[in-house]
Amino acid sequence: MKELKEIYLDHASTTPTDPRVLKEMLPYFSEKYGNPEVPHTKGKEALMAIDRARETIAKILNCRDSEIIFTGSATEANNLVIFGLAGASKKGTHIITSTIEHSSVRHPCDKLEEEGWEITRLKADKEGFVSPADLEKAITPQTALVSIMHANNEIGTIQPIEELGEICQKHNIPFHTDSCQTAGTHDLDVKKLKVDALTINGGKIYGPKGVGALYIKRGTPIEPIIYGGNHERGLRAGTHNTPGIIGLAKALELVQKEKDKENKRLSKLRDTMIEGILKNIPASILNGSKEKRLPGNINVTIPGIDAQELLLHLDQKDIYASSGAACTLGKNSPSNTLIAIGIPKKEVFSSIRISLGKQNTASDIEDAIKIMSDVCSKLRKRKP
Repeated sequence: MKELKEIYLDHASTTPTDPRVLKEMLPYFSEKYGNPEVPHTKGKEALMAIDRARETIAKILNCRDSEIIFTGSATEANNLVIFGLAGASKKGTHIITSTIEHSSVRHPCDKLEEEGWEITRLKADKEGFVSPADLEKAITPQTALVSIMHANNEIGTIQPIEELGEICQKHNIPFHTDSCQTAGTHDLDVKKLKVDALTINGGKIYGPKGVGALYIKRGTPIEPIIYGGNHERGLRAGTHNTPGIIGLAKALELVQKEKDKENKRLSKLRDTMIEGILKNIPASILNGSKEKRLPGNINVTIPGIDAQELLLHLDQKDIYASSGAACTLGKNSPSNTLIAIGIPKKEVFSSIRISLGKQNTASDIEDAIKIMSDVCSKLRKRKP
């Protein structure tokens, strides 16, 4: 019998660190360990490395170095842009977002709503798209911020960010997008995207976990949400995570350089797996857009199957997938995104997310389809 290797299918949750990234980071743990805020030689050594990392990211985003703010995570970056702009807003107390945002955008908006802000949550259609026409209608003289994610972390749908940004520019409203899922697959030129703020995350692009970055356009009013030192132009107090920042910049540089070739490869594997699941698992349904979706994203509903039970069986066979966003797993609550695009609650609990990455091969996909099909067949036979 063929011995199966581990098959990791949860890259939307996190990715393994690229060895080239780790190599770049290692000296800053034990050799070049100075605090970049201190003006001696060791400190300057670390500061220069951080400056180079900032330059690398700024070049990729086509922005000024001073417009890049390093944070402890993408969640922190999203909180900073939402609470920071809210605190500095002199325009009004209205924010526009969508019904399918990551919890690190959704929950800050919920909190502001409790404090008296008006939050408009644009509905996504059945494929997960936000309508530019709906955004146009929702804007009021009090609108202080629009935040719409670049691509959804669960169903992989890619939003028309440039079109949404054009509308915001026309009305002179700051526009933020969470690009954590697209940093390794899309052009991040902030001028072409027409965004005033953009979030990225090291752990999604084969870089280190626990580090993120926020692009914030010069002149955009924003206040800090963490107070202490004068780090990051006074917007993010706290000693820099020098190795993490070095790793984030190297990871972004590598995925951007290699994205065209990798996107083509992953898209082919993704389409093969979608076809195999729909063909071999009767009644299974693809969620999200068939055409405008992330190269490695697959989200399917398998009626009659409990997703957690399926994932447990796959785990026992060293196949690792998920039922949605890692930040909300373990709560036994339905996916906010799947509910928002109109999937019945019962079917939401029968849905799983598969996200492919660098180490996945054609044989992985073939093995995963066969095992998934066999497991689903056995689980369905056990149901009355």
